[in-house]
Amino acid sequence: MKRAAGSASTLNSPLPKKSSKIRFVNVFSATLLVLGVGFLVANARLVLAYSRYLKIRSHALLTWPSPRPPYYGLTLGIGVFAGVLVFVKIVYAHQQAFGETMMFAYYAYLVPLSRRIGRGFYEEGIWSDASFIPYNEVGGISWREEEHAVSLIVISRLRSLARRLKVPLEHYGAARRLLRDKIGEHEIHFHGTGLDLGAHDERDEA
Repeated sequence: MKRAAGSASTLNSPLPKKSSKIRFVNVFSATLLVLGVGFLVANARLVLAYSRYLKIRSHALLTWPSPRPPYYGLTLGIGVFAGVLVFVKIVYAHQQAFGETMMFAYYAYLVPLSRRIGRGFYEEGIWSDASFIPYNEVGGISWREEEHAVSLIVISRLRSLARRLKVPLEHYGAARRLLRDKIGEHEIHFHGTGLDLGAHDERDEA
């Protein structure tokens, strides 16, 4: 009887290790699912931004190509790696790959696609390095001049956020003139936003 009990104990000993492995797999799958939801939201924002660009690109006044983001090569590499994972999980492992698919769409397709959006000035507003701001939402502007670059800081009156637009030096003069025209046409005004610049002509800020 003692031998039988010992044999049963020996047979049952691997179960805790197997249970730990199952728990790890479940936690890993749940983490990928959460990441997938986050990337789904990010993907939706990029799709909406590009759709907006398609609608207004014919109304461009002064634009230039989007600057290459930092570590862009690494971004593309992550996209390729995520694509390989999606292929392996679906074709060979026959598992769902929601999280990996959302990552693949973000890094391999939507980030490169967003680089096609021309930064600069449109009839409807300013497309900063991060997002689009309609002229009627502009609550303040200022220029930051550096040795090899110029940046326009745009403050949104609705979100109280500052957005940066890096302006190539060859477009600096034209950008200032365009802003002065928009202020003169009252498409941009600073009063009533908590950012009142005083009694002087608002065009001096451009």
